[in-house]
Amino acid sequence: MVQPRHKTVKDIPEAKPTVIASRDNQWLMRFRTALSGQRDENEIIGVEGVRLVEAALGSGLPVKALLISVSGARHLDRISPLLANEIPLLQTSDKLFSGVADTRSPQGIAALVRPRVATNEKLFPGAKLLMVLVGVQDPGNVGTIARAAEAYGATGLVTCPADGIGTADPFSPKALRASAGSSLRLPILPAISSTALLTQLGAARIKIYAAVAAGESNLTSPLLRPWEIDWKIPAAILIGNEGAGLPDEFLHAADARVFIPQAAASARVGIESLNAAMAANVLLYEAMRQNTISREFRR
Repeated sequence: MVQPRHKTVKDIPEAKPTVIASRDNQWLMRFRTALSGQRDENEIIGVEGVRLVEAALGSGLPVKALLISVSGARHLDRISPLLANEIPLLQTSDKLFSGVADTRSPQGIAALVRPRVATNEKLFPGAKLLMVLVGVQDPGNVGTIARAAEAYGATGLVTCPADGIGTADPFSPKALRASAGSSLRLPILPAISSTALLTQLGAARIKIYAAVAAGESNLTSPLLRPWEIDWKIPAAILIGNEGAGLPDEFLHAADARVFIPQAAASARVGIESLNAAMAANVLLYEAMRQNTISREFRR
């Protein structure tokens, strides 16, 4: 039995690949910059790996170029149906590709993409469920939360600095990998100020729920369990810094605080609280559960 042969660049009739043989090539320099997490003047980001490239090509985002190494050409079988003719197709050696890649074991495929950045005018009016990250510094947490937000039906994700501590860029290489492509599809509004955020939430009449550890403060606002909240009305879930939590400014502005009960045994084994990504998953799931039950009941 003859085994099917993987496509090469030459097997795509419309493709006219540009072969790059110098590490000083301008395209390689652009990829090196983007894949390191830096942005150029056009806010172009780099995505690496077949899964993220496939997500970028299928997202409708502007893809500025596709770079494939000699060994990475094996992925053309998978991505060629999504590859538009106008996207520059570049090919280089495995060694030169490794020199621009951000990962330790490159898959030999990467793309330059302009991400979809949401605006206040489009994100807040009509929003049903927003995930708001305040001073969440770990890009892995940010990407994981973006993935959960998309999976559980959130209408957008917002990042905000807290007390001078910024939230990790959801379009950074590590966050993108952790999101498994969700950061390329989910509407994201990065680095909004706390004042602008609270103003927009208030104007859109979106309820604010601040995620806290049980008994974290002596504020007078209600302290609720996830299932005690009506998630069928527009809501924003605020997740704070991994160590410091949410600043007082957000706790005072919240309509209620929400905590996730844990088994009594957890206190005996030293588990203090869930991390940011785990807490976000629990809250997002409960919101989806309530809304799913509500839709099924209306049928």
